[in-house]
Amino acid sequence: MKAKCLICPRGCVLENGQAGFCRARENREGKVICASYGKLISAALDPIEKKPLSRFMPGGKILSVGSYGCNLRCPFCQNHRISMSGSEILTAITAMDASPEELAQKASELADSGNIGVAYTYNEPLIGYEFVYDCSLEIRKSGLKNVLVTNGYICEEPLKKLLPYIDAMNIDLKGFSESFYKKLDGDLETVKRTIAAASEQCHVEVATLIIPGENDSAAEMEQLSSWLSSLSPNIPLHISRFFPQYKWNHLSPTPADTIYSLVDIAAKKLRYVYTGNI
Repeated sequence: MKAKCLICPRGCVLENGQAGFCRARENREGKVICASYGKLISAALDPIEKKPLSRFMPGGKILSVGSYGCNLRCPFCQNHRISMSGSEILTAITAMDASPEELAQKASELADSGNIGVAYTYNEPLIGYEFVYDCSLEIRKSGLKNVLVTNGYICEEPLKKLLPYIDAMNIDLKGFSESFYKKLDGDLETVKRTIAAASEQCHVEVATLIIPGENDSAAEMEQLSSWLSSLSPNIPLHISRFFPQYKWNHLSPTPADTIYSLVDIAAKKLRYVYTGNI
């Protein structure tokens, strides 16, 4: 029996046993489930600033966890070994099995080390929606914080259900043109909608990786920062420098001067603009 996935706008219609475009969701007996549920490929206690979140509980640390798969296809992905993999990675990497209760317990145990909660990150966490949702409930019960580091490519209804349990998000705004998002197999309007909805319910910071010849024009940054400031001029924007990665390893790094000039443009509209990897 075929089944349709309702988590992201891609809406994969899957045969029984078939995995979706994201490689982490699968049709099992007529129901699309999270096949990566509880399968942690990466886990680390990171500074909160590394997410990057600069204005949410600065100085704190957060237990960061991730699994495999992604619902975009960014040719510059820095975590492509796990984000572009499916369940086959479980045989190549020792995965950690963790229930929501076990993850919450571990997060609580790390509180003495400065841990403030759990960040769902490394790959795209929202394709593991059920696991993130269940964990977020347990983390809240423990009095800790839930943080999402996401590409924002999710349907409205699951996002609406999850947002009340999320304390902070860093959302990738990968560019500000539909033509660029088409190269990633996504769409800009969905991500804009996610940023707008999230900014009304939790702390939101936005990150944009600047790639030479792709999304580095002054006009595009003017449009991006103007739109973001229309939601709130207090939303922090992280402007990062591209270095050759994955399928775009033939490109040159972004000139530092380009980053500084784009920061100056964004700072005319936004109060908090940060640079990364200069």
